[in-house]
Amino acid sequence: MAEILFPALFILLALGLPVAFAMAIAVFVALSFGSSYPHLVVVKEMFSGLDSFPLLAVPFFILASEIMTGGAVTLAILRLAQSLVGHLKGGLGHANVVSSAMFAGISGSALADAAGPGTMMIRMMEKAGYDRSYAGALTIASSVVGPIIPPSITMIIYAMQDKEVSVGSLFMAGVLPGVLITVMVLLANARVSHARGYSSGAPMPPLAEIGRIAFYALPALFLILLIVGGIRFGIFTPTEASVIAVFYALIVGLFVYRTLKLRDLPDIILRGALTSGAVLLILGAARAFAWVLIIEGIPQFLAETIIAWDLTPIVFLLAVNVLLLGFGLFMDPLPGVMILVPILAPISFALGIDPNHFAIIVIVNLTLGLTTPPVGSLIFVVSSTVGMKPSELIREMPPFFLALAAALLVITFVPALSTWLPGISGF
Repeated sequence: MAEILFPALFILLALGLPVAFAMAIAVFVALSFGSSYPHLVVVKEMFSGLDSFPLLAVPFFILASEIMTGGAVTLAILRLAQSLVGHLKGGLGHANVVSSAMFAGISGSALADAAGPGTMMIRMMEKAGYDRSYAGALTIASSVVGPIIPPSITMIIYAMQDKEVSVGSLFMAGVLPGVLITVMVLLANARVSHARGYSSGAPMPPLAEIGRIAFYALPALFLILLIVGGIRFGIFTPTEASVIAVFYALIVGLFVYRTLKLRDLPDIILRGALTSGAVLLILGAARAFAWVLIIEGIPQFLAETIIAWDLTPIVFLLAVNVLLLGFGLFMDPLPGVMILVPILAPISFALGIDPNHFAIIVIVNLTLGLTTPPVGSLIFVVSSTVGMKPSELIREMPPFFLALAAALLVITFVPALSTWLPGISGF
């Protein structure tokens, strides 16, 4: 069936079908022409992939993000980021990057980062004299930290595929790599801003003013500590944390910032439901796709082949980087995790690679695929929200590609970035 499955998938993706439909239809085609299994098994496997208690965390985290965005959180984070770095050379660009890192601790999604604070920052940067295409490219690069800094939807899905890690350990493992990526993108923006003469346009505010702005943003940022701290100390599970995040977001929006109105909730819930439905549809289709690979024995064959090559851990990780970067050109992170992790994670564990370290390498690689054509979702989200051609954004991406590649290499060669925090946290 595999000889039918993969060509069918690539043809459907080339025709522009959404990833979820492309995977599901490819499985149907493979079953029709390459096996005697009934087609009903596809539906069964899709539902089996969604029949999981930990998976409930995904729609609740998405809903919490929507509520926080509707409750003036985005504006509070933007003001704090601008007060901290807006006075530097290329200050609005720095504020774009810092606000994405802060918002990542609320949204858990790169696309939410780009569509939320990213879109607002692009408009602000354009008014301040930045090239709009450069502002869009910077937003694409800065949004990469969305699934890296906890909480992260991708990490929740990864933990379901690899029993050697937990959601809590992955949340801790992602903190320092997320900070590293943020710093590398800041350096790239600083270099370009100096070359093009992008000025700050504003003096550094007084410390008292920064403190006041930080205090205003504190309720939004506290959500990160609430989720990570609660999971770390065993107060609640990740799934329970997602529900608590929803109630916390409601309290903050309704009674703290007082910008969220009850009449806004139906639209917010609808947006959250649509986003959750799209994510879960992808996960169900990916489960059916992975089932075909398993019954064909492809994971076992690849594992035995790679182990027979007797690769060193470093060579294996470099090969994984190349494989995942190529895979990310055509596939979003969530199906990538569901299809590839059951194949690659056991091999890495057999080679003595720390499971948390390997998980972060996989997640970062697949997330970088969101920034690369032809399928890069971040490119199309930004281009559609601000009315630019994807080609305009891609032309401005090389400095950020270099920065993100450098961060990936550091994460690969310095395991402590991914293992230190889980280790001292008791995971």
